[in-house]
Amino acid sequence: MTTSCAPTARVARIARIDQLPGLKHALACGALLAACGLSAQTLSSPIASSPAPAGAKPAATAPGFDLPVGQGPGVHGANSPFPPLAARTDVVPWSMLTSVKTKTEKNRILPVFNLDQMTLNQKTQRIQGFMMPLDPGEKQKHFLLSSVPLTCAFCLPGGPESMVEVKTKTPVKYSMEPVVVEGRFLVLNDDSYGLYYRITDATSVK
Repeated sequence: MTTSCAPTARVARIARIDQLPGLKHALACGALLAACGLSAQTLSSPIASSPAPAGAKPAATAPGFDLPVGQGPGVHGANSPFPPLAARTDVVPWSMLTSVKTKTEKNRILPVFNLDQMTLNQKTQRIQGFMMPLDPGEKQKHFLLSSVPLTCAFCLPGGPESMVEVKTKTPVKYSMEPVVVEGRFLVLNDDSYGLYYRITDATSVK
């Protein structure tokens, strides 16, 4: 059965990312998946592989806003060969990052950050996740970290709340296993690429 979905403000958010082909492709796929509702997928926590219980309520709507709260921590495919991220006490938990709410403003979807998320801004933080390269080559200086692994080679498993853009001081070797980076964390209120979080001057941490 063919599923179709009408253009949404989330798709419009990616209109200005043509300067970064890799990022454009990745975010476009994620936006289209979100717009179509991901009805065939199951949301899961980055530190637990149990599927959502039957009859679970859809994502809540932020008070005063008319759009659902994104895609949460992302979609961990049931057949993924990679286990969910291990619990660590030295990294920012994805549950904190993905609890961001959203609002619409002039046909755009903008994040509405809570106090816990804003306290991370402009401070050194550690983030754990799965690498999503934005450039060709074995080593990367610019990539995305996702709360869950990719479900296919072309599309994202979650929305922008489940990703952090990473810019490193020195190239980091690509790995299919989870990686940890440390750097200056930025909370993005109105990013032109539709991103919610960025970490700069990052270094790889074991």
